[in-house]
Amino acid sequence: MRAVLLAVCAAALSARAQSVNAERLKADVAFLASEPLAGRQALERGSEVAAHFVAAEFRKAGLKPPVNGSFFQPFELIEYRMDGDATRLIVRIGSERRTLVHGRDFGGSFPARYSISAPAVFAGYGITAPEYGYDDYADLDVRGKIVVALEYEPRAHDPGSPFNGTGNTVHASPRRKLMNAQQRGAAALLLIPAPDRKRPFRPGRGARIQALAESELRIPLFTLTAEAAAALFAHCGRTPAEVQQELDRTLKPVRLPLRAEIEVRAAPTDVRRGLTYNVAGFLEGADPALKAETVIFCAHYDHLGQRDGKILPGADDNASGVAGLLELARMFGAGPPVRRSLLFLAFGAEEAGLLGSYYYTAHPLRPLATTRAVLNLDMIGRDEQPSEQTDGLVEIGSDHSNETSLVGIHASPDLAALIRRENAVVGLSLSEKWDRDGVLNVLWRCDHFPFLLRGIPAVWFFNGFTPDYHTPNDTPEKLNYAKMEKIVRLAYRAGRALADQPEWPRFGPRVR
Repeated sequence: MRAVLLAVCAAALSARAQSVNAERLKADVAFLASEPLAGRQALERGSEVAAHFVAAEFRKAGLKPPVNGSFFQPFELIEYRMDGDATRLIVRIGSERRTLVHGRDFGGSFPARYSISAPAVFAGYGITAPEYGYDDYADLDVRGKIVVALEYEPRAHDPGSPFNGTGNTVHASPRRKLMNAQQRGAAALLLIPAPDRKRPFRPGRGARIQALAESELRIPLFTLTAEAAAALFAHCGRTPAEVQQELDRTLKPVRLPLRAEIEVRAAPTDVRRGLTYNVAGFLEGADPALKAETVIFCAHYDHLGQRDGKILPGADDNASGVAGLLELARMFGAGPPVRRSLLFLAFGAEEAGLLGSYYYTAHPLRPLATTRAVLNLDMIGRDEQPSEQTDGLVEIGSDHSNETSLVGIHASPDLAALIRRENAVVGLSLSEKWDRDGVLNVLWRCDHFPFLLRGIPAVWFFNGFTPDYHTPNDTPEKLNYAKMEKIVRLAYRAGRALADQPEWPRFGPRVR
């Protein structure tokens, strides 16, 4: 009889834990998107208030502080802008000398003064991908040289591409290309726009930038305009389009004698430093063997502050994801224990370039080798609509009131299958369209991505863009809270399955 009563109590506790409280979701979004938090920009007061709010809610949910008795993982940012007059690329080919102007002929940033002159060497797409049998660096020595590479991947707009069809893999990301060049001893990386690029590249100038003070990136990356790239290639008797076509046709390295010496000068100015935080809460697993393994739930709490004197409240981006994360913490905190340990992470400085999640993966609170999966919530509050982001590039249907997209699951079919299995109970419409996107680069625009770079299965629950994205009109009353409830419930079910099942999802992209 006692065993029956215990089973009944456990079932009741589990059912109560699985119940999402919509009023709490609304209240959390309303606070995070409120005027006093002034858009939650990293290094500003509103962001710090949001971090303390998340920590307080983690404590109330019964989570433990995993950072030496604290919920806060601090990290230092450098905020700066590029000195457009002092930041230069000087290209010398024989007796010819051309100075490229930052903000006109090329774009990009680097947080420290940097100056080097070195020969330029062409490295195709700048990709080393043994899982696809592809390596632009095969038998190529780039030590001390300026690497020039195309952006994206081979056959980026071809559904039959050997990589991910029309979607990106991690190898298309500028960061992966930069790390690949750096690991091979390069002095800098210059990306050139793919000739079949769907959106024109426009170098920015004058904006303030944030970067990690402690970063694994030690060399600069700049992107040339199409015109500057064509001038660089002209001396080889080839156009970028011709070279790209050969790369895409053969899937073999193309060696191009650039014959150029390039001087790179990077000059940040108006530099200031400050601390921001990741907020972490921990629930230890109940299984003596499996509790050493970790499942992560995450969302970013920062946003973009103010623009032209108007607050950007960031209700969907990403008060919605933080509200979902807090609700998951409460549900797991109140529910029956799970076998693996759970880590809840609210990242700072995502809008500045995923800085909090890159910092975390470089300084993990739980070993990455035993981190089994990552479930990331970002922009889970709205119904997708045609917008400036997607105009003329991506077709958006008419009804997305029950839809959320799964981004990153091409890198783990096991994780995709688990989420779809759990969704059979929840009943959302699950889309993979943003996992097949090679135009807006959605894959590397959120906090799941640093984990994918480390070979950890990670998925981003994402509802898509709206006309209010990154505007003052991203406000709480526009959110679809009924759909938010379902997404949180799916994340809960998927997280519990990941934490309890004997096996874990393998990392391994679909290979065509």
